[in-house]
Formats: sequence, structure tokens, C-alpha cells
Amino acid sequence: MLKRILIIVGGAACGLLLATAVTRVRPAWSLWPNRDLNRNTAYFRSVLDLVGKNYMEEKDAGYDRLTRAALEGMLHSLDPHSEFLKADAYRELNEEINGKFGGIGIQVERRNGKVLVIAPIADSPAERAGVQRGDEIVKVDEQSLEKLGMDKIIERLHGKPGTKVEVMFFRPSKLQTLVLTLTREAIKAESVRDAHVLADGIGYIQLTQFTEGTGAEFKAALKRLQAAGIKALILDLRNNPGGLFDAAVEVAEPFFKPGELIVYTQGRTADSREELRAGSSAGGLNLPVAVLVNAGTASAAEVVAGALKDTSRAVVVGETTFGKGSVQTIFRLKNGEALRLTTARYYTPGGVSIHEKGIEPQVPVVVSLEEEAKLRLQRLRTDLTDPKEFAARFGFEPVEDRPLQTASDVLKGVDLLAVRSRPSKEKAAGP
Repeated sequence: MLKRILIIVGGAACGLLLATAVTRVRPAWSLWPNRDLNRNTAYFRSVLDLVGKNYMEEKDAGYDRLTRAALEGMLHSLDPHSEFLKADAYRELNEEINGKFGGIGIQVERRNGKVLVIAPIADSPAERAGVQRGDEIVKVDEQSLEKLGMDKIIERLHGKPGTKVEVMFFRPSKLQTLVLTLTREAIKAESVRDAHVLADGIGYIQLTQFTEGTGAEFKAALKRLQAAGIKALILDLRNNPGGLFDAAVEVAEPFFKPGELIVYTQGRTADSREELRAGSSAGGLNLPVAVLVNAGTASAAEVVAGALKDTSRAVVVGETTFGKGSVQTIFRLKNGEALRLTTARYYTPGGVSIHEKGIEPQVPVVVSLEEEAKLRLQRLRTDLTDPKEFAARFGFEPVEDRPLQTASDVLKGVDLLAVRSRPSKEKAAGP
């Protein structure tokens, strides 16, 4: 039985986890002989036996402990996203897939040896404390993360709601070190953060992540906006770190016709290609669409943005996205443990890999981190509509959302062009 999931970009520093993943239940052994594997297994066994019998501290030389430490090191040596998941880590992973977990609410990625914040989750302790994308996590409770795998980092940042954790961040943009004491919460983020009609009949939907319910939430919001008579749509994927692969396909489906290719994955061998196409209920939505992205748009969010851009179904506005396009397969093991292994990359319908390159917008709009922090706060506090009240509360007046305004202008231009290209009644009627 196969279950496809797209785990959040970067490790889940109290946020969601790594990246595209396809979960398969497979045995951890082979029925066919492999001489090289058998020789090295025997070699490992001999070393394990020597350590177990001769190390000076018996409690540190247990075979279970040594074997798991070896597995952790083996997977860690491959790439930042492959790892051995102990039972607790695997259980937390499943909680994150379901969109509910205890933590501070940030998504992170290990890149070039550093643990970087991709995006804080909306209305989380991290966002309220001012954590920004691009911040580097240096220490947790005064302990360095330099030599830790992502599962260990996640373990330190996760915890019961109400407990506190001290996190040291380094902000490269200001060469500034920040030490924040954050109180963990039960993180339960709704995927559709906002859905309403802007001026000139343009619909707006903000998606904050991709979980099991995202597809249904998005389609319901889209249906409400269509009932309101929208003429165009802005899909806001800024600071969306990703989530479930199936959810990304479900969100993209309304824009495609049944059977059309949305995304495909390709592993090491030619026969490992797997295509994901729009289902029979796909909508073939015929509306001008703009997709808002930035450097915090990653993984499943890039699947959607890439599919819409690659098939000319949307104009992408904003900044180059994060660039997380590798696929991890999760193999369930015994004792509630699991193995996450990078097995493939995903590609847009036209065969483009965005891994470590990202998706370039057709209409670039660069926003500073300071401006982005203000915009995130404005999007969070939509209840404060009075600029003076807002300024008194947060110390700055609301700023213009330039990417949103640009996307709106682009769609207005598309609508104007369509009107001018439409034949007049007299012309259509003929002589």
C-alpha cells in the first residue's frame, strides 16, 4: 500500500518537517544475495561485537544503542534530509503530518551546515516573537546544534505545550544574535488563513501550509469566492513551507483538466518515474490567476506554483522561491521506528527541477526582511483596521503590500487586455 506525503521543508524546529516524501511499507531485508552487502554487514557485526565486549562502560556498549547510533550516523552522512527516526521522532512526524504538534512554530532546513529558518508558522510563538526567515538557529537551551541530525534538533525544540525553551538565533542581515525564551504551544494551523474579495472583483486566498485538510479547505474557499462572482484570483503562497504532497496536487487540480500532468517524480532508474495527474473531478478553472511567492515558499507550495507557471495557468509574482525539490521515502521499520531516505526529485510538467534553484517569478518584487516582518504582522492582525490604532499597538504604521498590489495590477492588466481583444457587438454581428 502506498501513501504519498510531502513533509515540510527543512527539519521541523517546532514546525513541520523536511520535504517531498513518498511513504512505502517495505521490508528491511532482501530475498536475493548481495555479496558486497553481506561482506560489509559481517564487517559491521565484527566491530559491533568488539565494542560491545570490550568498551570500558558496559551501559554505553549495549548493542541496541550502538546499532541505532550507527544508523543515525549512516543516514546523516548521505544528505541533510535522510535520517533514521526513532519511535518518538516518527510519532512526532505523524503528528506534524496531521497538522497538530507541540512546539514554537517554525520550519527549518539544514543547508551548508547551518540550520536556517524557512518561515515561522502564522500566529505561532516564533512569529509573535519576531523570528524571521533566514534566521540561523545556533543553540537550543545553550546547547550547540552543529553536530546534531535533524531528528535531534526537532526533539529539542518540540515539547509539551506550556514548557519553555531558550533558542539562540543569528540574523545574518544585521549580524545580530538574538536569544529568545519561547513558550511552546499546541500548533494547529489552518491552511486557508484568509479568503476574501479584493477591489475590482479579484479573489484572494492565502495558504499557510499543506496538511490533510488543505485540499478541502482550499476548494471550499474557492467555491465561496466563485459564488461571489470573482473575475480573477490571487493565490498567496508566501512563507508557505509546504506539507503533504497529495494536498499540493489537490490544490492544483481545480486549475487543470482531468488527466493533465501536474507534477512527476524521478528516481535513480528510468522506470522509477511516477506521474501525478489531475483526477476526474478536476475543475479546469478558467480565471486569470496570480501566485504570490517569496524565499519562504517551499516544497509542496513550490509544486503548486511550479505547475501553474509551467503550464501558463498563472503569473508568478514576488521573489525566487526556496528551491526544495528532493523526494524522501519513509520506510516503516520494526518497533515503531522508520527510515527517511532521499530517493528522487520532483519535476514540473515541463520537466524542470527546481531543487536548490527555486522558481523565478515572472514579475519580480523584492521585499526586505524588515518590510516582510511588518507585512506578516499586518496579515496576522486584520482585526486592526484603524492605522492609528495599529501604529499605537505595534510602533509603526501599516505599510503597502507591494507584491499583493503588483499581483492585483497584473490581473487588472490581463482583464483589460481581454476586454480590448473581445470583438464588439457590431463587429461580431457582421455586415
